[in-house]
Amino acid sequence: MQLVVARIGRAHGIKGEVTVEVRTDEPELRLAPGAVLATEPASAGPLTIETGRVHSGRLLLRFAGFADRTAAEALRGTLLIAEVDPEDTPEDPDEYYDHQLIDLDVVTVDGTEVGRISEISHLPYQDLLIVRRSDGSEVMIPFVSEVVPEIDLEAQRAVIDPPPGLLDETQAEVARGEGGAERGGA
Repeated sequence: MQLVVARIGRAHGIKGEVTVEVRTDEPELRLAPGAVLATEPASAGPLTIETGRVHSGRLLLRFAGFADRTAAEALRGTLLIAEVDPEDTPEDPDEYYDHQLIDLDVVTVDGTEVGRISEISHLPYQDLLIVRRSDGSEVMIPFVSEVVPEIDLEAQRAVIDPPPGLLDETQAEVARGEGGAERGGA
């Protein structure tokens, strides 16, 4: 099974390094020097990681055969894909690979159907579950335990406890009107 582990960003410096948006909880394993990764688009790879280092909180990688800024910049936007064993699961029971979450049905704690997870958006501070509703619209659900208290892989569903307004904007307006904080002067 293939797993997207990073997305290549802009070139850094003049020696072929690139920034990467890490999409794995195991970058030291999946993005280590010597790792050979498939790419999307496939025509960009496979790529072999030559060096890696952290600079100002960002992971920088250099790939074999990409020795200057121009060559590195041509990789921008490329997805890096690692081959993983389908039986392999994260060590922490509260962590999941994207492929485990995609296509799970999403229901609220009271059983109301919300939709199906179509994508995972990896942001710097938290991940978002992108849920496609039956009417074709999408809703973004913060993937935090307070909002997503249960993932049941056997039942193929995610249970959410959405705060007011997450699924219905009119609920947010009602919640703001009832005891909401008020700005004002003396």
